[in-house]
Amino acid sequence: MSLDDLRAYLDASPSPYHAASNAADRLATAGFVELSERGDWSELPAAGFVRRDGGLVAWKSPAAGEAATPFRLAGAHSDSPCLRVKPRPDQSFVGWKQLNVEVYGGILNNTWLDRDLGVAGRLTLADGSHVLVDVDRPIARVPQLAVHLDRNVNSEGLQLDTQQHLRPVWGVGLTEPGEFAEWIADLAGCDLPASWELCLYDTQGAAVLGGDASMLASGRLDNLLSCWAAVDAIVHADPRDAIAMVVLNDHEEVGSSSTTGAGGPLLERVLERHVLARGGDREALLRALAGSSCISADNAHAVHPNYADRHDPDHHPVVNAGPAIKINSNQRYATSSATAAAFRRACEVADVPHQVFVSRNNMPCGSTIGPITATRLGIDTVDVGVPQLSMHSARELCGVDDPPWLAQALRAAFEL
Repeated sequence: MSLDDLRAYLDASPSPYHAASNAADRLATAGFVELSERGDWSELPAAGFVRRDGGLVAWKSPAAGEAATPFRLAGAHSDSPCLRVKPRPDQSFVGWKQLNVEVYGGILNNTWLDRDLGVAGRLTLADGSHVLVDVDRPIARVPQLAVHLDRNVNSEGLQLDTQQHLRPVWGVGLTEPGEFAEWIADLAGCDLPASWELCLYDTQGAAVLGGDASMLASGRLDNLLSCWAAVDAIVHADPRDAIAMVVLNDHEEVGSSSTTGAGGPLLERVLERHVLARGGDREALLRALAGSSCISADNAHAVHPNYADRHDPDHHPVVNAGPAIKINSNQRYATSSATAAAFRRACEVADVPHQVFVSRNNMPCGSTIGPITATRLGIDTVDVGVPQLSMHSARELCGVDDPPWLAQALRAAFEL
């Protein structure tokens, strides 16, 4: 476990498909066996995983266990807010080639201006096969209007129309229909794609900042940081009385309603097939779920030094003080007093500091996969996360100590 390893994972995962693929590579290197959803699971490996698109479920089982053995889950999400390339992206206007893009999730619009953007994701060919592609160099830019042409921008604020003002330039001159598709296919070394899921991303890599090297800046900290921590934890865990399991869900930023989202069936089917492979039935599955627990790991809002009034003064998490337990009585988070206490025990066993986050009453908080997983499966769940600034920016900021601490706490939770 090291910060350099986290930085490598962040830089290598500019799309959910890359995040899942890189997690799979790390698991395979550690001896986990990949299974196909369409294959026979009667001979279940003790350490294995299954992936679909940008989603992944991995497990590590204790040496012995009956069909109703409970699960210790750690969940995170593989997607991040970004700009995505539309199916017909080719545009040209007043001498500039532009890409038609769609806003994915709740981006901070202004943070995508004047950044050197690469493009990555998945190409789908006419025969249904997929090709991962990552153009890790600056190919596009969303240029901001000069202050001379927007004299009130600093006094009245920047106003951006997401349809009109977020279209990046990626060349000069006139573009031809199909030009982008031919360009990306040539770089990927494949036939012309029939379709794609492609993300624009800031090509600046993850970096340690500060005179004291105490901060980490990167794109997609929300929530690839938690994906990295969960995978690292299960690789090094030695579960004893429960099956350790990691789920990386896609589409959290847009509601989780998909085949690979927390609202979809992927995790539930893996859990059921585990019980069946051990000779269990529906009764055994329900018993296993009743004894199971879940840690939903998604980053938390650190108190901002310039906007401290946006936090409850008694419940504002700070960076490099450990993962925060996220609580909301209105069930935007799934944490209960019992699940909070269980996570505190894991932190104490791992010698990891921890803190608590509750939002202001007049500042509604977001949500995550925790309440969805708890509702769908009836599993006791706690929502936790590493505190960070600039959430949903093209480039986010956290402390350097908290990510390894989260991984240590998750490993301890797997082993309790």
